[in-house]
Amino acid sequence: MEFLSLAQQLNKIMADLFRKKDIGKVLRDAEAGLSEAELAGGMNKSLGVRDLTAFGIAAIVGAGIFSTIGKASFDGGPGIVLLFLFVSVACGFSALCYAEFASMVPVSGSAYTYSYVAFGELIAWIIGWDLLMEYAIGNIAVAISWSSYFVSLLTGFGIHLPDWITMNYSDAHAGFLEVFEKLKLGVQLSSLDPMLQSKYLAWVNAPQIAGLHFICNIPAFSIVCLITYITYIGIKESRNSANLMVGLKLIVIFMVIVLGAFYVKPGNWHPFMPNGLGGILKGTAAVFFAYIGFDAISTTAEECHNPQRDLPRGMIYSLIICTVIYVLIAFVLTGMVNYKKLDVGDPLSFVFQQVNLNWIAGIVAVSAVIATASVLLVFQIGQPRIWMSMSRDGLLPPVFSKMHPKFKTPSFSTILTGVVVAIPALFLDMNVVIDLTSVGTLFAFVLVCGGILRMNMYDNPPQTKFKTPYINGKYIMPILFIAGSALLLKYNDENITDYLKVRQVKSVDEVVDELPKGEQVALQNLIAKSYKLEFASAQNSDSVKTNLNRLQPEEFKQTLKTSGLPESSIYNTGWRAFRAQFMLWVFLALTLVTVAISFWKNMSLIPVLGFLSCSYLLCESGTSNWERFLVWLVVGFIVYFSYGYKHSKLNEPAKT
Repeated sequence: MEFLSLAQQLNKIMADLFRKKDIGKVLRDAEAGLSEAELAGGMNKSLGVRDLTAFGIAAIVGAGIFSTIGKASFDGGPGIVLLFLFVSVACGFSALCYAEFASMVPVSGSAYTYSYVAFGELIAWIIGWDLLMEYAIGNIAVAISWSSYFVSLLTGFGIHLPDWITMNYSDAHAGFLEVFEKLKLGVQLSSLDPMLQSKYLAWVNAPQIAGLHFICNIPAFSIVCLITYITYIGIKESRNSANLMVGLKLIVIFMVIVLGAFYVKPGNWHPFMPNGLGGILKGTAAVFFAYIGFDAISTTAEECHNPQRDLPRGMIYSLIICTVIYVLIAFVLTGMVNYKKLDVGDPLSFVFQQVNLNWIAGIVAVSAVIATASVLLVFQIGQPRIWMSMSRDGLLPPVFSKMHPKFKTPSFSTILTGVVVAIPALFLDMNVVIDLTSVGTLFAFVLVCGGILRMNMYDNPPQTKFKTPYINGKYIMPILFIAGSALLLKYNDENITDYLKVRQVKSVDEVVDELPKGEQVALQNLIAKSYKLEFASAQNSDSVKTNLNRLQPEEFKQTLKTSGLPESSIYNTGWRAFRAQFMLWVFLALTLVTVAISFWKNMSLIPVLGFLSCSYLLCESGTSNWERFLVWLVVGFIVYFSYGYKHSKLNEPAKT
């Protein structure tokens, strides 16, 4: 009997973890609800298709196009346009699924609410917790990018802020070490890159507290505070600000494309893929970061005039417009200068400086400040509404859905969002937050596409005004799988061989750290000779690493293989290699299962392709990013099982 009782308790717990919200109840709660949101008179319905499209463009065209596109172009060459197209298609599949859900469940909450009705409470909690990280971390990255452009803009006007209040601690320390080594070689500080000089001076001039250098990013903190104030006082003010900023930056981008076209040299597009497919895919996180944001539109559902009609249109229109912009910009950038010069933080300004059009560079800097501020605005609107939706469902305390009686915005959640973004923006490194944001966003996209597939399995699927076009994937998916496998075997056989042998080329740091001093210098000299590069003579391991990191991944890899080093000095094997390859093995297994189910169940092609393409991008995001993401989820599980599970509105005992 005790065993039976235990089994019954376990069955109840499992049933509770996957309890689903009824769509009809979701809509009724949104209209009449029990939270303070409704008691305060509901939210202001102020948004139409044009406003939603502007929000989408505001969120998408921002830090990605003004900063990360440079590093992606450096890694992939002109062929980076292929990655932009691939990511846009993957996002397009996801956008259609988002649009269907937005029409089906037109309430605030985005992927969190969609997962609640498709998969149940535990999955909804996971994606809700993930979205909180996505918006917060993404906004930290955007705030840091905004700060860089703002400081450059002030410098152009002759206003110089102290370097130690314009960057984070780790960047300043790394810059100091790099410059220190160059100074020991007799290099003059004034001859170095201005950004490198700034990092060095920030470290040298920073005040010290108990021996610790005090370095922080005050402009990033300040812009978050300003945007938080705008989102706090109302959706109309946010809408008007977004529309104005979008109009200005589209004018500037159009000017960049048109003027830049006159300076394009077709020879710069050859070779088109200098570092192969691997070089292009290295920019996955950066390119995908340039696309995220259209999903934030769905968090404004309760502030739309006609969400079932307008939300799908706003998402799709904004994605199409931004894809065209990105492809044209990528062609112009890689056509104006050689891709090897584009590893800079402000690529749009840089290319015009290279053709002596400094006045255009100045205008681009102004536009970048506006563009990144608009991204910050949309994300700061989105996150509080996720807090609010989770609070309405009882998974977070009621204070998170507290509405301002005058402004009709989630007041507590908006302020909290400002705090959790502004303070980390003072200290964090942008590269880390970009990668982590991409993991969170892709995870949301995967669940939304999977949710549509799940809803389509119902005998009587919910009615919706927008339906993802149905194309039977029964035979198409197996054909695509076979064709894709054949292409990989033909054009990427070397990497496949490495995977089958469970080995992976070591990073620069790993290779250098394991080599004796003499062999480090010999390797650097070999690469300098092979690629006709002028390296400063190596004084220590750090300077060797700095010099070797200037190479493209394929250049470094091929030189290692011809260097005469033993395989143990070139490849990681065993657990290290398996750890790095694990997620792609997971993707292969997931693909096989998905293709089989598509054949068996006649699954709709578009959500299947969205599910798989986003899953692939997710698996390419890096093992370390996954590990950080899992740590965040563990924290989320602790919060859920200590509060949300007991207080959920779907928890029957909680109602009695």
